[in-house]
Amino acid sequence: MGLCYFINKYIIFQININYSKKLKMKKKILSLAVLMSTSLCTFAQNGVGEWSFMPKVGFNFATMTNDNDAGTRTAFTLGGEFGYVATPKVTLSFGAMYSQQGCKGKADGLNGTIKMDYINLPAVAAYRVTDNLSVKAGLQLGFLVNDKVKVSANGVNAEVGLEDSYKAAGMNVSLNKFDLSIPIGVSYDFDNIQLDLRYNAGITKILSAPGGDGTKNSVVQITVGYKLGL
Repeated sequence: MGLCYFINKYIIFQININYSKKLKMKKKILSLAVLMSTSLCTFAQNGVGEWSFMPKVGFNFATMTNDNDAGTRTAFTLGGEFGYVATPKVTLSFGAMYSQQGCKGKADGLNGTIKMDYINLPAVAAYRVTDNLSVKAGLQLGFLVNDKVKVSANGVNAEVGLEDSYKAAGMNVSLNKFDLSIPIGVSYDFDNIQLDLRYNAGITKILSAPGGDGTKNSVVQITVGYKLGL
């Protein structure tokens, strides 16, 4: 046996040792990854019973039902909600939102905007379909805090109270300052950021006249919020 034989044996021996070390290292890394994944899953499940707070801001696309002349008023909404993780799949939320609603219209050469701004108190249950996507439904109480009509024509603007405008026009229209609606929608979570799309379907009549069907709020709402743990 020559020197080359022993050198080859030594090289093969070193290769086997290095391979064995790398194999052990890979096994350790794999075990650590599994352990971390298990820990993360456990952490997510331990969210049950915890509270969070989420400030929110967004846009309303609001109109009124049973009025062929009613167009969409695009306006702001902002506020926040407290969330409670009831089960791994269900979260309950209780919020307060300042919501600019109403509608736009056009008649006899006049452009008009009915401004009806509310403090809304939604109570919503969210069911988590995937880790990021949830479907939502609930009940919302609304309290009217501002009602005006803005009319513009030929560059001239005027703004008066909603009830006063109907009285001035000789119309017997009742204004309901309480609104009950059903919010339904979906949300998508990006870590702590939540994008929410919902439709608030009015139940109560907000404007009504003798012999008429009355009108209800109809609002599509898009908001973005940031979830803070409590």
